[in-house]
Amino acid sequence: MESTFETLFPKNEKSEKKGPEGANSIQTEQTALPKNRKNRIETVILVMRISPNSDADKNARKAAEFVELAKALDYKVADTVVQERYPDRKYNVGSGKAREVAILARDLKATQVIFYDPLSTSQIYNISKLCGEAGAACKVIDRFQLILDIFAERATTHRSKLQVELARLRYELPSAKMLIALSKKEERAGWGGLGDYEDSYEQDIKKRISRIETELAKADLEEEARRLYRHKRGFFMISLAGYTNAGKSTLFNALVDENAESKDMFFTTLIPKTRALEFGKRKILLTDTVGFIEDLPHFLVDAFRSTLEGIYFSDMILLVVDFSEPADHIRDKLITCHETLWEKGTSNIITVLNKSELVSKKEQKQKLEELEHLILNPVFISAKNKTGLDKLLLEIDRNLPQPVVRTISLPNTKAGASALSWFYENGIVDEILYGKYMTFEFCATDDVMAKTDDVLKKAEEKGVAC
Repeated sequence: MESTFETLFPKNEKSEKKGPEGANSIQTEQTALPKNRKNRIETVILVMRISPNSDADKNARKAAEFVELAKALDYKVADTVVQERYPDRKYNVGSGKAREVAILARDLKATQVIFYDPLSTSQIYNISKLCGEAGAACKVIDRFQLILDIFAERATTHRSKLQVELARLRYELPSAKMLIALSKKEERAGWGGLGDYEDSYEQDIKKRISRIETELAKADLEEEARRLYRHKRGFFMISLAGYTNAGKSTLFNALVDENAESKDMFFTTLIPKTRALEFGKRKILLTDTVGFIEDLPHFLVDAFRSTLEGIYFSDMILLVVDFSEPADHIRDKLITCHETLWEKGTSNIITVLNKSELVSKKEQKQKLEELEHLILNPVFISAKNKTGLDKLLLEIDRNLPQPVVRTISLPNTKAGASALSWFYENGIVDEILYGKYMTFEFCATDDVMAKTDDVLKKAEEKGVAC
């Protein structure tokens, strides 16, 4: 019979092997999701404990968001159980409500019971035991694990899979320690006669965390070098950010004429996508990023730190907001976004008020006045209908550093053509007037423009008169 330890925390089955990313690449785990999840419909029961005297409207929004998270994995939500009380140390909810959930799980044939609050190892064990005694064959997890499962399903690149696994292992580590402590209280070597397995399991987790952190650190250096290279080539970096399901991917598609996945679903974008944005005399790279969510687990934020740094180091952030929502919902979501963005002191932000076609002019004005302290440089748009995009582009142009324009003359020779290629690669070259010289207007950032004299000087040293 499978032990309680193995049921709650499956053993790492894959080892560190040589992978396609290199000789020392870490092979990612695929244990975050149930093995046969894609071949069956998961029936789940959601359990939410709310504190007495808490905001009823905010609780309702959190409950609706909880359901949407479950639907992001195509789970069938059989029932939602809510109890108002202070947290119980043994079951999170009251003992009577916990037994009620266990019986409900049996009767509805639920495969998972998911709690909104983070659960301790002992709480998972106690609730699982109640479910087993009631005759329910289900797994007990919390909202953090649900979010991890969503990220695990969305991860497709080697790097994103490593990030998800790192978050999962950091989440598991404290639980493993607690479970070891519980097992050592028993007179035998461990539940199910596992012996020293728990100790080795904890050490395995620590070793794997270290290996993944090392590999991700190398990937981070490569990403940083890529960002610096793009800046040196005269590109402005703009990132789309915002609460999940605000319409970032729809806006991304509208701006760059792309067909990136865009669904009415949480976390459709996990892996950042970068495309060139054609806009006047600027070279812009636009990146669509993962959405934020309230109470995002710290270990998940830490694991995706390098992805978030892509936003922090942008020249500009387009903070996308679903402006059709009630003002108090928008306020809570903006606070969540700003708390994440301001961690690194990000400066240039345009607040993109999406779905504005669903809001009357009068309501738009009221919301702006109410949320003025949270909305920087507002622009009303409809990403779906592609309206307001011209105004957004004008606002982007106004807030980005203005490019420098200089007239350049190069000899119409092979050496001059070689030098011309550098100008094409590092800025915007206007129409060239051909004669004895190739004369054109060159538009670029200050950093790039500072290098033009060196390019011209090298050309002169080769005997080319410029």
